[in-house]
Parts: sequence; structure tokens; C-alpha cells
Amino acid sequence: MAAEGAPPFFAESIVFLAATVVAVPIAKRLGLGSVVGYLAAGAVIGPHGLKLLGSGEDVLHVAELGVVLLLFVIGLELDPRKLWRMKRDIFGLGTAQVLLTGVTFYAIGRLFGYSFTTSLVAGFGLALSSTAFALQILQERGQLSSAYGQRAFGILLLQDIAIVPLLAMVAILAPGEGPSTYTQIASEILIVLAAVAAVILTGRYLVSPIFLLLAASRAREVMLTAALLVALGSAGIMHAVGLSMALGAFLAGVLLAESSFRHTLEADIEPFRSLLMGLFFVAVGMSLDVYLVMTHWEILAIGVICVMGVKGIFLWALSRGTGSPNSDALRIAVTLPQGGEFAFVLFTAAVGERLLSYQAVNQLNAIVVLTMLLTPVACLGLDRLAARVKARGVENPSIETFEEATPTVLVIGFGRFGMVVAQFLTSEGLEITAIDNRPDRIAYARKQGYKVYYGDATRADVLAAAGAGKATLVAMCIENDKVMGKAIDLVREGFPEALIFCRATDRAHMLDLTKRGVDFQIRETFESSVVFGRAALEALGTPLDRIDQIEEDVRDRDEERLAQQLREGMFAGADKLHKVTPRRSMEANAPDAPAAE
Repeated sequence: MAAEGAPPFFAESIVFLAATVVAVPIAKRLGLGSVVGYLAAGAVIGPHGLKLLGSGEDVLHVAELGVVLLLFVIGLELDPRKLWRMKRDIFGLGTAQVLLTGVTFYAIGRLFGYSFTTSLVAGFGLALSSTAFALQILQERGQLSSAYGQRAFGILLLQDIAIVPLLAMVAILAPGEGPSTYTQIASEILIVLAAVAAVILTGRYLVSPIFLLLAASRAREVMLTAALLVALGSAGIMHAVGLSMALGAFLAGVLLAESSFRHTLEADIEPFRSLLMGLFFVAVGMSLDVYLVMTHWEILAIGVICVMGVKGIFLWALSRGTGSPNSDALRIAVTLPQGGEFAFVLFTAAVGERLLSYQAVNQLNAIVVLTMLLTPVACLGLDRLAARVKARGVENPSIETFEEATPTVLVIGFGRFGMVVAQFLTSEGLEITAIDNRPDRIAYARKQGYKVYYGDATRADVLAAAGAGKATLVAMCIENDKVMGKAIDLVREGFPEALIFCRATDRAHMLDLTKRGVDFQIRETFESSVVFGRAALEALGTPLDRIDQIEEDVRDRDEERLAQQLREGMFAGADKLHKVTPRRSMEANAPDAPAAE
């Protein structure tokens, strides 16, 4: 009876979770990355393995949302100006890669005796790499922001765009299908442009004010719902007009990259993205027909070698020809040689239009999955080769990538105190990221020209999204002592390499920060009080040398009192507050006389 009342997909969910818990840690332990673990888990539990789960097609439709959320998060991390600077990589390098690789695969197909349509569709389908797969590898390695990572992303972005004309090509090549009229083509173009304009206008003018209202309500679950709505809504609009859902989500993310809610959006969506991406790779693994691989291994082996070899050579040559050093070109070549998820879409459409046989599609899909499995192996091989070259003491190894580390600072709390701190840091040209949880304060700071983002410092995921893992120093400028205490614990636990500088609200808070072992703390009113006291003494006619004596004595007594309070409690050392500074003679203050020659 209990089993009858179980919700749909309950047993499947248990199988999926158990398989990933076993397979992913093993794959990571072997240095192959989590993606290989997911693929292997899918192959084992799928219809061609232990048959614990049925067809992966239904799972894949749901899991594709993981790719959508991934591209949305990538868009959030990409400044629009930076995207414009990447236009050469996107439209130049990316277009050249798709055309050259597709034409070459077409020629190879014709050479092996395949028909014109089969060679053309298969060739350009295999020319596309896996956006989800490659970006996951780059993120796991922390290399998405590197020079080669950005070039690889530009190529992938163009490939996502290329699926649209490729699907149109399938429709044109379909038997019995005539070309559309000019009126139909023009109307379709207008609909696409209108959809893109709708996403751009909504992202630029409506989303930020809505999030501002939601943030004021302090309802985290509503913020989460709104974040998912923005990502999936923009993807749905693009899908409705025939464009890639992932492309629509990416566009929405780019438009929100300048929003003050960027880091909170990223932190809220990340758990869903990670889970759905895992499910996506499991579904891809489930599509691998092990029996087909065993019975047609010669054809599949040739196909895998051709795909990875040709794509790798073209990626390396094009990267080198457009200015990349050899190290970056090699990294791009071993990161993007696999087939992609859009190949599944293109091949499925081709079957529907009777351009490809089921047998051919099964073989092509198997080639795609196998290239995905082998890509992490290629990356691992390049890493080990680089390590060997380095161990031999080669001065300038051409296969290594060296990234210049620049110190960055995360400022938490952007009131008057935090703004002055930021002014000092930016005056040196340092890169800062600032977060605050008050929308009014964020709005004011942005009017002053500062980029401040909405974020809760007591959430580890928000701190990570804001860049705490890359920060050399975290400046705690928060007024709330309890919030600062939680934030310090999170930074110490999750990002132990970062220096922690703190604003102490009062003496008791300073004592607490000292016990916590922060790298630096200062009472926000102490230094200004010292300046105030000096000015008052000067106005009352006290000589400057006497004022210097008093300041030195007050500072010394303050340090002694702090040390005593740490040992004996808050009220210890009160007697040091009321002592009169002893007067020192002028001779005692004078510098030592020069020694006689």
C-alpha cells in the first residue's frame, strides 16, 4: 500500500541520487571530473545498462533546464562591455570553426560513401561542441575567466546561435518541402527581433525595480522564485520563436550583469543549476547504447578519432592564427573537441524529416557521448604532460598557462565607513566588489558611481558568488555585530586564505574581534575622538608638545586596558581612564646629542 502511494518518479529519483553519489566521487578521485561520473552513472542505470531507469529522453527534456540556468549564471558574470569586446572571438573565431569543421566532416562523409544530406547534417551537427560539458569543465578547473576560457566561451556562444540556421537547413532539405516565401521569411525575422527586443527591454527597465521591491519585503523565497522566473521566462520567449532557450537565458543574464542583485541571483539559482546539470549529464549517459558500441566499435572508433582529431586540429590552428599563445590554443583544443547536446536536437529533427535513418542517428549519438567521455581524459593528459615538462625544469614550457594574480577586495557593508574604505582602495587602482543588504543604501552608492550589489553576508553562497574565494582581503564594514560575527565564521571556514579587516562598533565588539583572531580591527569612533580631543586641547591653549605627550599616553593606556579586559573581563582597568598624563621635561623629549668625534 505504501508503494502504491509513492509520488511519481520517487523510485527513479532514489536511483539517480544513489548512482551519482557513488559514481561522481570515484570519477573526481581519478581526476576525470564530475561530468564523467554523471555520464558513467547514466550509462550504468539506463535502458542499455542495468535497466533501472527507462528512456532518458523524458529526463533530458527536464534536465535541459540545467543548461538554461547555467547560461543564465554565465551571463550574470559577463559584463556587457566585455561581451562586446569578445565579438571577434564569437563571430570570427566561432564562425570559422563551425564552417571549416562542418565542411571537413561533410567531405569525410562523402569520401566514405554517405549521401549528400547525411554527410551535410551529420558533418555540421558534429561540428558543434557541448556548451554544458565544456563550461562545466572550465568552472570545475576555475579557468572560465582565463584568456583561453573566454575564447572557448566565445566559440560555444556562436555554436549556440548556429543551431538556428542549421535547423532551418534541415527544414529546407526535407523531401517535399519547398522554400518559404519572402513574406514568410520576413515575418519570421520580425518575430525573432521582437522577441529579442522584448527580453532586452524587460531586463533593462523592469527586472531591477521589481527585485528592489522584493528585496524590501525581505522574503527570500520570493526572490528565489523571481530569479527562476527571469531565467526561465527569457528562455521560454526565445524558444517560442525558434531560438535556443540557453541563448535566451544567457541574454537575460548579461542584461542583469550590471544589476545590484547579480550576486544574490547567482547564489539563489546555483543549487538548481547544479542539480539539473547533473541530471542532464545522467540523461545523456543513459542514451549510450553499450550493445551498439560493442557491435559497431570499428565504425564508432573511427568516428570518435575523426571528430576529436579534426576539431582539435582546427581549434588549435584557428586559435593560434588569431593570436592565442600555444598554451591557450592547446587548452582550447582539448576542451572543445567533443560533440554537443545540440547535435541530439539536430539529429532528431533530421530523423523527423527523413534525412537520417534511425541506425545512423544511434551511431552519431554514440559518437557524441563517447567524445564527451574522452574529453576529460584529454584534459587530464595535457595537465600531466605540463607537469612533466615543468618537473624537467624547462624555462618556458609552451603547454602551460600562467595567470597573473591581481589582489582583489570584497567590501561587506557600504555605508559611510565602507564608502571611505572603498575610496582608498580604488585610489590605488585595486579591484573591489561591494555588497550590502539595504536597497536604499545600494541605490545611493550607485548614484555616487560605485558598483554595489545586494547580498546577505550571512549566506556562504552569496559570499562565494560575490568573489570571496578570489579575494585577497575581506573588509567587514558592517554595523551589526552579530551579522559580522556570522560573516567572519563563514569566511574563515570557506575562504581561509583571505585576510579579514573589521570595523569595530565599540570596545566590547573590538574585544570580541580580537578573540576571533581577525587580521585587523579598529573602533570606528576612536581615531576621530583622538583628533577631536587634540583640537579641543589646542583651542584651550595647550602646547603642541604637551598634546603629543597626552595622545601617546592615552593610546598606551588604552592598549593596556584592552589587554587587561581580555584577561579579566569588560570592566577591568577602569582606573586607567582617570590618570593624569605625567609631564616630561623638554630635555627628555629632545633628541640625543650627536656623539663627539
